[in-house]
Amino acid sequence: MSEKQKHATAYWKQNLTYLVILLTIWFLVSYGAGILFKDELNNIKLGGFKLGFWFAQQGSIYVFVVLIFVYVRLMNKLDKKFGFDE
Repeated sequence: MSEKQKHATAYWKQNLTYLVILLTIWFLVSYGAGILFKDELNNIKLGGFKLGFWFAQQGSIYVFVVLIFVYVRLMNKLDKKFGFDE
């Protein structure tokens, strides 16, 4: 394997690590907070609404948008680290 291929493989491996972590957070927030942990979260109120309901309707969307910005920031850093930045 050439040095360039090793470099690209390391880049892709780090990218997949980021994806797995962020998709796990996405899953826990969307499916976990909105469905699985709904009953426990409903014991907490946020702005007059049960927290489980709030996550299912609003909170997960906010988290998804934040995850997009986190991914962009991580990938920009990764691109610079491996010399793929523009």
